Amino acid sequence: MPGAEESTMTGVQARHQVALDEGRFLIQRCEACTCHVYFPREVCPHCGSDRLAWVQPQGLGTVYAVTTVRRKADAGGDVNVSLIDLDEGVRLMSRVEGIAPSDVRIGQRVRARVADGLVVFDLEGASA
Repeated sequence: MPGAEESTMTGVQARHQVALDEGRFLIQRCEACTCHVYFPREVCPHCGSDRLAWVQPQGLGTVYAVTTVRRKADAGGDVNVSLIDLDEGVRLMSRVEGIAPSDVRIGQRVRARVADGLVVFDLEGASA
């Protein structure tokens, strides 16, 4: 069905993934209530407006919660899964890189970057 494929390619989530694939991290900001929105949506979950604009966040945030997923070394070893609160007021699930998964702590300040089409975080002040 070409029509269904075409609409998927132009949907809000597809546009978001294209930006990530280009190395750009974008979130939405509602032009009606001024709240930021993430994960991308067609309407604002705060006020119901469909006037959502794409904006580039500062990328700074705080680790809200973290867990370590244990994996065998031949499967890539342990990884952390973190909930990050961006300063813009949205929360997303990601991971903190550049330190041991067990060293990621609630309250740490982090900075977003795009790696392989995903948003990941590094400790603020650490080099990527």
